Amino acid sequence: MRLPYVATAASAVALVLAVGAPNADASSAVRFGKIQYNSPGSDTGSNSSLNAEYVTVTNHAATKRKLTGWTLRDASHHVFHFPTFSLASGASVRVHTGKGSNGAHDVYWGSGYYIWNNTGDKAILRNTAGTTLDTCSWGSSGPGYVSC
Repeated sequence: MRLPYVATAASAVALVLAVGAPNADASSAVRFGKIQYNSPGSDTGSNSSLNAEYVTVTNHAATKRKLTGWTLRDASHHVFHFPTFSLASGASVRVHTGKGSNGAHDVYWGSGYYIWNNTGDKAILRNTAGTTLDTCSWGSSGPGYVSC
């Protein structure tokens, strides 16, 4: 009777290891860098002030990554959808809060008001399947930016 128990225990351990293995290296190659959650100077609401509030996303992979359709959101469910966009290996893109012309290193949310709360918030990056790839949080005290 011991043999089936040992085999069952061994099978259970193998299953746990097999299921646990992907989660052991769950960090995404595309993840947050610096988040400037408090626009420097007075919060005037001008487009230049809005664009001084941004989130940096960096591709740490050895290959280019397609971000088309990925989302960036805050704790209050403001959602930015990446346009048709690819991020080169080792490159970063800034997602600015205000309006502007999208390019290889800067994209624009198009919001008319600030997204990121100075008193604490959470940035969430998700792929097209809705899988959370990275998060970054901050509290009420700090220099107005956080490195994730």
